[in-house]
Amino acid sequence: MKKINWGTGIFIAFALFMSFILFFVFLVQSDHKYDNELVIEDYYKYETGLQSQLDKENNAEQLQEKVTVEVNKTGITVHFPHDFNYKNITGKVSLYRPSSQKLDFGIPIALSSSNLLIPKSDLADGRWDILVEWNYNGTGYLNKEQLTLE
Repeated sequence: MKKINWGTGIFIAFALFMSFILFFVFLVQSDHKYDNELVIEDYYKYETGLQSQLDKENNAEQLQEKVTVEVNKTGITVHFPHDFNYKNITGKVSLYRPSSQKLDFGIPIALSSSNLLIPKSDLADGRWDILVEWNYNGTGYLNKEQLTLE
């Protein structure tokens, strides 16, 4: 029987280590449990509209009465300015879950008062990023909030 010298031992150890690492790289790449998904589907298209988004945020910041988002027992309530006619407010409320894209959804703004309720039954506990993109008489507004539901 032939003895293994130290050079051959180092080569075998290195080859086993490389095989071990490659196995896990291929495992992670092929398993859907480890999906590397973007938070926003069309990220680059989203970036091109950044200036209009900044203008809408600036419009929202200049309002005397700001849009507020609060968590209560029944869900999330979005309060629009009372001095605006709620019938002329249009837009969309988008809820993003940073931990899972599958939980993201949007709600069109259709108001019967100056408040919009998002029921707690539609929401999982944890952190939510909320974008309220709305229009009133031709002017666009954008409000961003981060909330944690428990």
